[in-house]
Amino acid sequence: MPSDTHRHDHDHAEDAQTTGGSCCGGAGTCGDIVPTTPAPTGGRSFQVSGLDCAEEVAILNKVVGPKIGGAEHLAFDVINGRMTILDSAKSVSDGEIAELVASTGMTAKPWDAENASVDQAAHLARQRLYTALSGGFWAAGFLWHIIETGMGGALGLFAGHGEAPMPRVEAGLFAVAILFGVWLVAPKAWSSARRLSPDMNLLMVVAVAGAIGLGEFFEAATVAFFFSLSLYLESWSVGRARNAVSALLDLAPPTARVIREDGSEADVPAAQVAVGSSFIVRGGDRIPLDGEVTDGAGAVDQAPITGESALVPKERGDEVYAGTINGEGTLTVRATKAASDTVLAKIIRMVGDAHARRAPVEQWVAKFARIYTPIVMALAIAIALLPPLIFGGAWDYWFYNALVLLVIACPCALVISTPVSIVAALTASARAGVLIKGGAYVEAPGRTTALAMDKTGTITMGEPEVAAVHPLGGASAQDLMTLAVGLEARSSHPLARAILARAEADGIKVSAAEDTRTVPGRGLEGRTDGRSIWLGSDRFAEEKGFGDAIPKDLRDRIEGAGSTLVAVGDDTGVTGILELRDRIRPDAKGIVAQLHAQGVKTIVMLTGDNERTARAVAAEVGIDEVRAELLPEDKVTAIEELVETHDMVAMIGDGVNDAPAMARAHYAIAMGAVGSDAAIETADIALMTDDLGKVPWLIGHSRRTMSIIHQNIGISLATKGVFVVATAFGVASMWGAIAADVGVSLLVVANALRLLNSQEAKAPPSGGEQVGEGLAKGALAHGH
Repeated sequence: MPSDTHRHDHDHAEDAQTTGGSCCGGAGTCGDIVPTTPAPTGGRSFQVSGLDCAEEVAILNKVVGPKIGGAEHLAFDVINGRMTILDSAKSVSDGEIAELVASTGMTAKPWDAENASVDQAAHLARQRLYTALSGGFWAAGFLWHIIETGMGGALGLFAGHGEAPMPRVEAGLFAVAILFGVWLVAPKAWSSARRLSPDMNLLMVVAVAGAIGLGEFFEAATVAFFFSLSLYLESWSVGRARNAVSALLDLAPPTARVIREDGSEADVPAAQVAVGSSFIVRGGDRIPLDGEVTDGAGAVDQAPITGESALVPKERGDEVYAGTINGEGTLTVRATKAASDTVLAKIIRMVGDAHARRAPVEQWVAKFARIYTPIVMALAIAIALLPPLIFGGAWDYWFYNALVLLVIACPCALVISTPVSIVAALTASARAGVLIKGGAYVEAPGRTTALAMDKTGTITMGEPEVAAVHPLGGASAQDLMTLAVGLEARSSHPLARAILARAEADGIKVSAAEDTRTVPGRGLEGRTDGRSIWLGSDRFAEEKGFGDAIPKDLRDRIEGAGSTLVAVGDDTGVTGILELRDRIRPDAKGIVAQLHAQGVKTIVMLTGDNERTARAVAAEVGIDEVRAELLPEDKVTAIEELVETHDMVAMIGDGVNDAPAMARAHYAIAMGAVGSDAAIETADIALMTDDLGKVPWLIGHSRRTMSIIHQNIGISLATKGVFVVATAFGVASMWGAIAADVGVSLLVVANALRLLNSQEAKAPPSGGEQVGEGLAKGALAHGH
């Protein structure tokens, strides 16, 4: 019986298209990993200056949401400072949107991708300037105090509060430091106060105002400066993550050396090169566009796209990809895609949009911060009022402690740490040749308990070869191969290539059969020399009434060896049997063992191949369960059964003919997405090569990301918890609160950015050789 992929017919190509780009497309079984914020793929987008973290997202949801029919019609990309009003929203003019955003202390204008980075840089520069001015005047005031009172007097500034009035010059310098420190924060705080919706901006402005009210200009200036510094660091860290994504843009050179019609050469902007044009790539140059090699030979480093460090040989007829690096030798390439449609361009767009699909942990942090801030405000009021009213405490002392609580309780570190971690993880995985379609799918692999995968092209190499030719009934090997070659002559799928390659090696002339047609799920039929001929599975032979002509011992031996049986015959019976073998990946057994060691309890092979062949392969690599002789709809049923019994189920497929089953899994992984638009669009995670070894890496990367996020949340909450208790007992100081808040912000950002710089973020080593398209990728149209 032919391999499992030969059981897929044309009807399922339509399934693949309609299922689309969501693993939830079919049954909606994604559970808690379904993002609540949709990706900004449709509608009007705005560049929002000041949109730096989830805190601003919450503000915009409250202000803009009601005007357009609800917050569910808004989507945000914090990393790029973009707000999108989806097509489902009520009609509101751009001017009204700009006014609504302006009321929050932020500004908005229609999205312009070309100017977005300039606006972001200007916003960061403005933050840097005001922070520097605040810090400069703070330092000047502190220096003035040292000059006036000596070092001992300077230490008195840190000793407490409620001392003699501060000299006017010194107070003036600190006042200017306060002004610059809160200049960008005050509009947001005022908006928050007007809406009776306290946020961290309001917390800090109240703390600063309270310190001024107590006459503590030095402490007020210190709070203002360090809060401004923490916000600048937040924007810088977001920009750092954004720049890591933008660095992908630098992979493709801006120009291509195009060959003109008269044979001359000229450097032309890559964006202006038309599909079909030829260009030259010299040794050591980066390839500017996707294309097909038309002349020359060499080896290309595809690591920027696939994460694989090994050079890939390229010659006439081979595909090359924008952003990859030509080794020695010169290649002439015919452009097959425009610059905006290359694999690299798709990756850049996917990673850029991915953050809008927020991970569950990120959603939790945002919700927690919205509840947490009002509670802190209420607790601060209680600390300021209750001890003096009930126990007769000093009003200024407990008011000061309330201000300390406001400073330490600022959720800035908590709010920023998670999105920076997610974007760093997305970017690191893209560098490693693993394209994760959103934060929602960063978390999922680490919780995987069941993994379903196809056999062909996943566990096996996906490149069959004719291992043996078994003529029957007095026919010769040449007669058998001539019939098979005639039926396969016009096909380019892997089985056909294997048969044609064997015919070429045996010196058999290729003569195409007439009236060939596909019998879905069975094989091929045609005519030659006036007689009907056919090729297909043993089931196809049985349906034609020739099943008994296949010797049982031959059938058992082929299936027992894990090979595929292809029967060839005509009107009179079976001419012979071709034995095709798809080699098991040399690293498959080790990868399966590694997955088990990582806690994946159940690994299932879903295949259309016969039971004995499937079990032989499964036994060799250590797979737990085998479900064989499945049609595509049977695979869907198998996935649904796994979903009912496991917390997190992943399906690995080719992104096309496995799409219905992939849609039922909690998340889907596409193998070998390079060159396959459907694989990139369909799956939630795309492995840019056919390297199964990246699946354990993906699980490890997911767990490492979540570990860093949990560390950041734990550090933030623990630090704040300690100071809240200390403040309640009146033993905390403003200095400790400032140091803790800024220190924690720095710590969590640095911890999150480790995901970008770690050795573990680099490409996992490839355990097997580079292979072409899997057997499953051509059989869809062949339908044996």
